[in-house]
Amino acid sequence: MFLGINTLNLDAKGRLAIPVKYRKELVGPEDAGVVVTVNPYERCLWLYPRSEWQEVARKVISLPDLKKQNKSLKRLLLGHASELDLDGQGRILLSASLREYAGMEKPVALVGQGNKFEIWAEDAWFATRDDCLETVMPGDEAELSEELANLAL
Repeated sequence: MFLGINTLNLDAKGRLAIPVKYRKELVGPEDAGVVVTVNPYERCLWLYPRSEWQEVARKVISLPDLKKQNKSLKRLLLGHASELDLDGQGRILLSASLREYAGMEKPVALVGQGNKFEIWAEDAWFATRDDCLETVMPGDEAELSEELANLAL
């Protein structure tokens, strides 16, 4: 399970060093590598273990092409997907198009989401984090969704 927030730096070539504690779980026992694609809902990237990505891709591929929204999602997720291997130093190379989509320069935030990571430009992550705090904990408890009101943490 991928948890936590790690602030990292892209190098001059756009490589991102994956923290050591996540490398084995990301690539799996077969050293299968990872897949990075765009998040179609927010300007960040999704980083999946290749085995997890295969299930996601299977679901997306099965969507009927006759609906424009389905076709658009396929174009974004599958079209931007990059299968990557970690190099000897545990780095992945993020393409220029992926970095441009997410507005990434040097500092980035790697945010655990359980089955995947989100990769954010650091300043965009801080703004999103603040927005998440306002969304999850509004000033009035009456505004909480039923699921959040019943969630015991």
